[in-house]
Amino acid sequence: MKVAALIPAAGSGTRLGLGPKAFVEVAGRSLLARSVAALAPHVNEVLVALPEDHALPPGVPARAISGGATRQATVHALLGATDAEVVLIHDAARPFVPAAVIHALRGAADTQGAATAALPVADTLVQAGEGAQHWGQLVPREGLWAVQTPQAFRRELILRAHEAARRSGESATDDAGLVARLGHPVALIPGDARLFKVTTPGDLQLALALAPVWDAEAP
Repeated sequence: MKVAALIPAAGSGTRLGLGPKAFVEVAGRSLLARSVAALAPHVNEVLVALPEDHALPPGVPARAISGGATRQATVHALLGATDAEVVLIHDAARPFVPAAVIHALRGAADTQGAATAALPVADTLVQAGEGAQHWGQLVPREGLWAVQTPQAFRRELILRAHEAARRSGESATDDAGLVARLGHPVALIPGDARLFKVTTPGDLQLALALAPVWDAEAP
């Protein structure tokens, strides 16, 4: 069974403020290069969607295409660029991807069709009071999971979900949400705290602190 990793990396990274986020470096390697390096040993190919004026850095073992106007359009283009039966869709801004999570997702996608890495919510959750950033209503966290990536799918299923969304004009914050809208179950696979997303300067500081440990443990 052919498996491909798809990385939509055409975003601008405005919240981080350092240009296209995928090209931000952590300990000498870009977030994109780190994500590709984590995924490549476990799949048959890695496809990356980039901004039109960017190219893959030298030595990154992936194939590049141009991204679309939105993340959803970019993923749809990536799906059309591979013939793999199973795809793993991953955010380049999550550079630390444990091999055990990748293997669990591949197995779940093969047997169940759709799966995402996720972690049970550990923090206390509260809804802000109306019109102000004040404590409002406590939200029970039992049964709540924080969704991560990679997300893994049978390609025909996720492609069908994207095409249904295009026809109806719907959008979702991630690809598993589009599959769920079809009524298809999405398995929750235990993720990893190291799979955090580098979005803010504080996240970048965490990544800089983790990178030496991650690199030292790399096979």
